[in-house]
Order: sequence, then C-alpha cells, then structure tokens
Amino acid sequence: MRPHKSLNAAGNIDELIDRLSRLQSTTPRKWGTMTADEMVCHLADSFQAVLGERPASPVDTWFSRNVIKWIALHTSLPWPQGVPTRPEIDPRRDGTRPADFERDRTKVVELLRRFVSPGTRFGRHPGFGAMTRDEWMLWGYGHVDHHLRQFGL
Repeated sequence: MRPHKSLNAAGNIDELIDRLSRLQSTTPRKWGTMTADEMVCHLADSFQAVLGERPASPVDTWFSRNVIKWIALHTSLPWPQGVPTRPEIDPRRDGTRPADFERDRTKVVELLRRFVSPGTRFGRHPGFGAMTRDEWMLWGYGHVDHHLRQFGL
C-alpha cells in the first residue's frame, strides 16, 4: 500500500524531485509500455493539461467523478497499472514526443513547482472532473508517485 501523501507538504515535493533526479533515460520499467523518456513527457503533458495549457479530452462520468476519484485520492490503495491515458497526453499518440531527456525532466520539475504555487488555477481533470485544491495536491503526488514506482523509484 502506498502512503497517503499530498503536495501540500513541501517535503513531499522535494521527495518527488529527488526521485525524478534518480531516473535515467535507460531506467527499465516494471510494468506498462512507456519508456522513461516517454513517461517524463507524459507527466509534463498531464500537468500542462490540468493547468489549462494543453487540451485533454474529457471522459468523466458520474462514477469516475464520484467513486473512482474518491478511491484514487482518499484511500491508500495503489493506482492500477495499465489504465489507458488520454491521447493528448500519450507520447505515442498526440502527446509530446521525447526530445532531450534532461530538458524534458527539467520541464516536469518546473511544472511541478508551478502546480503547487499558491493561487494556481486548475482546469478539470479528464476523468475526475472538477476538484478542490486539496484534491489536486493529492492527485499531483499520486500521479507522479505512480509513474516513478513504474520505474522502481
């Protein structure tokens, strides 16, 4: 079971950045199909989508907005492996293609820091719909943690 953490705590932000710094483009995945290069592009695209800087097509339903969101954000159950992502944030479809690993990783860190800044305005999550700032902080930690665990970090 993963710990229930949020980006509201500065130490959790530092922890994710430290784990990201240990990721290499050659780090093998434990599950899924994305390479480490593709994963950092996916994280950047995801942050940009929820910040309203990149489109992400909605797939939310009453069930996903109320039940799935609650389970994902308010329980310590690990996020499931292999859940398909939106095409706009999938680096193998319409998402950003990897270019330079170091630059792409730096972009994720910059977006993460912007994401947690006071006064940040969020759009809607493609599957979870509208969320409070506290829910966004839970999602932000959970999403990055999920993909870092995918690469054993």
